[in-house]
Order: sequence, then structure tokens, then C-alpha cells
Amino acid sequence: MSFYIETQRHKLLVDLGPSEETLKNAAALNIDLTAVDTVILSHGHYDHSGGILSFAGINDHAKIYMQRTAPGDYFADDGEAAEGERYRYIGIDKKITGLAQIVYADGDHMIDDELELFTVKEKAHEIPFTNKRLLQRTGDGFIKDTFEHEQYLVIRSEGRTVLVSGCAHNGIPNIMDAYIRRYNTPPDIVISGFHLMKKTEYSGPQLDTIRGIAEELAGSPTRFITCHCTGTEAYMIMKDIMKDRLEYVHSGEEIFL
Repeated sequence: MSFYIETQRHKLLVDLGPSEETLKNAAALNIDLTAVDTVILSHGHYDHSGGILSFAGINDHAKIYMQRTAPGDYFADDGEAAEGERYRYIGIDKKITGLAQIVYADGDHMIDDELELFTVKEKAHEIPFTNKRLLQRTGDGFIKDTFEHEQYLVIRSEGRTVLVSGCAHNGIPNIMDAYIRRYNTPPDIVISGFHLMKKTEYSGPQLDTIRGIAEELAGSPTRFITCHCTGTEAYMIMKDIMKDRLEYVHSGEEIFL
């Protein structure tokens, strides 16, 4: 996933996809990445950070914000039947940490009066069931990833507030709760993957979870725009409940807010 966003004061990127293909997509859309002044890495996974080194090769002035824990050792458990090694590294390329333009945030972080980062500290709702196989390696072995490395961008521009997330590994209901605790009101717009996509069929309880998330979001005045790791099947289930409050954006499309 990679979003290019223009505000009144900034030209920014939220994530840079899995590879330098992100730069090729930007060129196809006539986006000048040399003019970008700010980059936000939503969390420490390769499929959101893979284009950073290539980007830094053409733009050495844009600040790149990530949580201090983003360069951790994050893995996916591919199961005992995995063709290769069971535990597959899915973290960022460690070379990224050597870039002079990296800015580490320790939790919530104010960039300026238009851009702010926040994190989830409390979780009243279950995190997505698709997180089950995502791990962090420590000195004592593998533990479940707590996703302390995940952060969310708040944009205040032209009288509106926009919350931008990557995969919402902490769960979009928890992220909404954290936003409301911090700002006392829901955002006008949320742009985020919901991390609900599976390669196999959903179980009954998983379908109930998807519907439950949709019902909770439908009670908010917020407009939701989703993509990426939500998956079309989960999206259609949620769309049936949320109606015109939910829409899907695809690669190459533009959103005017």
C-alpha cells in the first residue's frame, strides 16, 4: 500500500509499498516524488516499506517518520507445512535505519498543526483474527506481535479531519476509540485497510466478527474508505451493513475530499 496525499501545506506519502514498483506507479500517475516533503511509515512490515530505499535515492530531503519500534524483528508463521522456513521475516530492510532523514517517534508525535501521529495504548476490542500468525522475535524466542510499532496519521486541513492508517493491525474499532479519546470527536474521514482478508474460507465466528465491526463503524458519522488488506469479500459483507458510509479505493484511483 502507498498513498500520495496533497494538503494545503504538504505533499506526503503514507507507506511505500513492497518494492520500487511504487515509484513506477507514481511515474505512471505523473506524481513528482521529488516534491514530497513528508513520509509516514504506518508500521514495520516490508510490504509498506519496500520502496523507501529507492525513494530516498531520488529524494533526500523528505522526513520519514516511523515508530522507534518499527525496525524490530517481525515474522510471519507460515505453519509446519511451509515449503521453506516456517518463520518468515516480514520486517523492514534494516538499511532503512541508516537514512539520515529518518525521524523516530516514541508514541504520539506532533509534526505540525496540520499533521499529527498517534498510537493505540488501550484495546477494548479484539484485534483482527488475521494477526494470529504475525510474530515478533525477542531474545527469548517468538511472541505475538503487539503492534506497538503501528502509528496513524491525522490530517487537519480545510476544516476537516482525516485519519489515515495502513493495515489497522490493532483493529479499526480500537483505533477509532483511541482517536475519540484523544480528540473527543470522531474523524470526518478514515482511509485504512482493515486486515480482514484471508486466502481460505471464513469461519462462522470470523464472519460474525466482520459483521460486528461493520455494525460498530456504521454507528459513527465518519466516512470510511478502505483498500489493501480488507479484501473484497469482507468489504462486500461490510458494505451491505454500512451502505454509502463505506467505499473501496483501488490502485491508481484518486480521492478528492
